[in-house]
Amino acid sequence: MLEFLLERIKTWRIERSRMKKMLMTATVPSMIGQFNMENIRILQEMGFCVHVACDFNDRSVWTDERVRRFIEELSELKVSHHQIDFSRNPLNIKKNIKAYNQLKQLIKEEKIEMLHCHTPVAGVISRLVAHRYRIRVIYTAHGFHFYNGAPKKNWLAYYPIEKFLSRWTDILITINQEDYKRAQELHAKKVEYVPGIGVHTKEFKNVMINRKAKRAEFGFKDIDFVFMSTGQISVRKNHEVIIKALAELNNTNVKYLIAGFGEEEDRLKKLALELGVTNQVVFAGYRNDVKELLHAVDGFAFPSLQEGLPVALMEAMAVGLPIVCSRIRGNEDLICNGVGGFLVDPYNIEGFKKGMELIVNGVSEEMGATNIEMMKNFDIDTVNKKMRQIYRNI
Repeated sequence: MLEFLLERIKTWRIERSRMKKMLMTATVPSMIGQFNMENIRILQEMGFCVHVACDFNDRSVWTDERVRRFIEELSELKVSHHQIDFSRNPLNIKKNIKAYNQLKQLIKEEKIEMLHCHTPVAGVISRLVAHRYRIRVIYTAHGFHFYNGAPKKNWLAYYPIEKFLSRWTDILITINQEDYKRAQELHAKKVEYVPGIGVHTKEFKNVMINRKAKRAEFGFKDIDFVFMSTGQISVRKNHEVIIKALAELNNTNVKYLIAGFGEEEDRLKKLALELGVTNQVVFAGYRNDVKELLHAVDGFAFPSLQEGLPVALMEAMAVGLPIVCSRIRGNEDLICNGVGGFLVDPYNIEGFKKGMELIVNGVSEEMGATNIEMMKNFDIDTVNKKMRQIYRNI
């Protein structure tokens, strides 16, 4: 029996060594775990041996437990994972030079033939290394930092770098219409538009829960109207404007559930206390039951300052929730103002207040149906079909 197992392992290793090798890189593991597991499965179906490289020590988005489970998921899929010390801070030159050298070594040792990179820092370093070894490369821009209305420093720092590196990009994938149009100014061999990472619309729509019990976990009553936000609690996510709008509403039956964690949590708790809405704002922390929570609430608030094509917003739309969100790139691809929800300038407290007020007062059912229909264009099957074609082209 032992000899048989050893022979099978030997055969598997030989077969694996003959497979085309694709390396997927990102600065942080959440970018792969949240947005690329379908791509990994597609590549494996096409006969690729997939490797993943990122900074598994980063805890800015995921907890220790979530990173551990992600590594287990990769192992179950027979995907090799590698530690690369990328820094999210592009000015951390020392660490990113180390990452560059680590990535060079990895590509040489594993004989990587193709590379699919994500996130700005990993995207820069990966394309520099890919060019050195003449490896074909795909870069997915999950939202250029140089967007309409972006600070001048973003344009000065990121635009020239992206324009230069695009010359060494075989396929540049963009996920919203603004970025797709801007990418035409760059020099990538080919630019593709893909409608995000895809949403399992049926899975989100057809969740069955005990709504009353789920709401009771947070102390919500039947008469409460609950808005929800999901994602990292950071400056970019701009939860502050919803808390301020909630205070302006002056309706104690309107609640705000935030599912996520991050560096802004303590400051926002203090703000809620100062504004007298502590009993209306619930910080739920990291949650594994987002699908269920979306069915337990009544509306979705998404006030981000910057997005590519936000998955959290699409998931809420797939459930059929009415939306109040910021008028920014990505959100505008998904929400038509007054139809599926309300688009509001990111810092407009009064605008968010009015949008929330209209939703609470009964326009939500029609909006929810509109959003469910809209999400058919962003379903996972649509996106997977497009990604298969892109991988064939590369």
